[in-house]
Amino acid sequence: MSQTQQDRPAEQPRDKPWLIRTYAGHSTARASNALYRANLARGQTGLSVAFDLPTQTGYDSDHVLARGEVGKVGVPVSHLGDMRTLFAEIPLDQMNTSMTINATAPWLLALYIAVAEEQGADVSALQGTVQNDLIKEYLSRGTYICPPAPSLKMIGDVAEYCYRNVPKWNPMNVCSYHLQEAGATPEQELAFALATAVAVLDELRPRVPEADFPALAARISFFVNAGIRFVTEMCKMRAFVDLWDEILQERYGVSDPKHRRFRYGVQVNSLGLTEQQPENNVYRILIEMLAVTLSKKARARAVQLPAWNEALGLPRPWDQQWSMRMQQILAYETDLLEFDDLFDGNPAVDAKVEALKDGARHELANIDGMGGAVAAIEHMKSRLVESNAERLARIEAGETVVVGVNRWQEGEPSPLQTEDGGIIVVDPAVEAEQIAQLAEWRAGRDGAAVQAALADLRASARDGRNIMPASIVCARAGVTTGEWAAEMRAVHGEYRGPTGVSSNPSNRTEGLDDLRAAVDAVSGRLGRRLRFLMGKPGLDGHSNGAEQIACRARDCGMDIRYEGIRLTPEQIVAAAQDDVAHVVGLSILSGSHMPLVEELMDRMRAAGLGHVPVVVGGIIPDDDAARLRAMGVARVYTPKDFELNTIMTDIVTLADPEAVAAE
Repeated sequence: MSQTQQDRPAEQPRDKPWLIRTYAGHSTARASNALYRANLARGQTGLSVAFDLPTQTGYDSDHVLARGEVGKVGVPVSHLGDMRTLFAEIPLDQMNTSMTINATAPWLLALYIAVAEEQGADVSALQGTVQNDLIKEYLSRGTYICPPAPSLKMIGDVAEYCYRNVPKWNPMNVCSYHLQEAGATPEQELAFALATAVAVLDELRPRVPEADFPALAARISFFVNAGIRFVTEMCKMRAFVDLWDEILQERYGVSDPKHRRFRYGVQVNSLGLTEQQPENNVYRILIEMLAVTLSKKARARAVQLPAWNEALGLPRPWDQQWSMRMQQILAYETDLLEFDDLFDGNPAVDAKVEALKDGARHELANIDGMGGAVAAIEHMKSRLVESNAERLARIEAGETVVVGVNRWQEGEPSPLQTEDGGIIVVDPAVEAEQIAQLAEWRAGRDGAAVQAALADLRASARDGRNIMPASIVCARAGVTTGEWAAEMRAVHGEYRGPTGVSSNPSNRTEGLDDLRAAVDAVSGRLGRRLRFLMGKPGLDGHSNGAEQIACRARDCGMDIRYEGIRLTPEQIVAAAQDDVAHVVGLSILSGSHMPLVEELMDRMRAAGLGHVPVVVGGIIPDDDAARLRAMGVARVYTPKDFELNTIMTDIVTLADPEAVAAE
């Protein structure tokens, strides 16, 4: 044996890598299936399904609210045939599938189970997750349907059914990801997510024998965000581990440490990805991944990474592959998985973890004092809007540095953005194709079986029975997503969540003196206070931008109206007419801006409001921006337009009768 061989240390046993996923789905079930099979062939070890907004909010592809949204931010799944196509040639009994679905989670799980049955799989052996977190939908994402109480009951139905029938499935994925996207501080992210978990556990506890509750609690998993401050984010994950253990042991008496294990998946932060110098996002994604992999004690069970170009639009397969390779290099080429936790006993880490836990406990105590997460929804929403305003103000002031955005803006053009713009653009013909297939599906099914299944579903919901068995019967009978959700709406009603935008100005008026004076001057010339209507047409629930524009307009002294998400162009035009608005603002981040804005502009002209300036913000390619301006849109803003005061100046100028006269 050589000296070199003698000196070489014995090889360390390696931990098993986390599940490597890519959040994916677009256009059609057929196109998404091809993408999934290609990604699995390239080394992906689990699936993470993105559904389009109509599917998430319980509408069929031919519903009026689905116009322009079909296949844009995910795959449309309207019935069993779509789900069958989505997983064709993918054996579900060998797969670990995460489905990012909330309000319609019982239905999509029912469709998944029905497809697994058709494949001949042992349903009790299925592994995966439905997100199924409605509380964060009210706070940050907006794809809710029903009010909180029946929504919580449906979460419980899924968990109870899975515990008894699909025991390896995670029936609820407490999602703090969108809380951070909405501006949550680490302490708020910890507290609001844990408060949601507590509300769910309180719902579940009476449903099973006391001896079974610890095993049921152990199936609750989490889905978190990891931002660019990766040391703080790593400490946040360690704090999550400790606080979850503490809650299960002290509040619920769960004695087995195995049942108190904090199990989580992660997608690293998309909020911090920049449209400017987008190639820098590769480094951001890598650094954020380290936050949830370096510490063995708090390592994610599954990781999915965005692509470098997601601030620009829908990533191409190559872009997703590049992000997957980043995970594979860390998991298989480095020695990370050969070591115990690298941070145990580190005084700086321990101090930060304790500080985060103390802050989270304080927030949790406030929520408990209000009666729990459901009762505190409005409070939590307003806190998120405030925190996000403070975050944006720090970026505007340069206190928080964002490379390529507020410092070092000059740079070479990215060679990664090729002639296709560096993104996938969904063919508008996809929507018509999906609608035609939906009509064909309805025509080919047994109408009597459909009506009988829907009647039983309605009775189950009305009588307080678990809706999962009836939902699975509906799936087999050929019921559609819109029909399933219509029964939930009929029994439980619909819900409009709080906007978090107070009518009272905040105390953040520093640097606004000139703008406030300009608003006063223009209001004087208009003969009344400058009125700005902020609207969100379509199904896009990403309301952060709209909320911040409305808040800044309010703080500048404008008379604002913002009624939240999910409005039709017809409703927005009616509001503009009723309010006699001076400027109308639209926020659309789902890629459906062309058809929605076109309809709104036509309706504005038909209502005699063609003179009212319309401004539009969203993830809008340059070619689309030019087309919007040709339609008559006065200004188009994209994520690179982060200086809200510049937007406010534009609104004041557009409303100013003197400026209009000068033009």
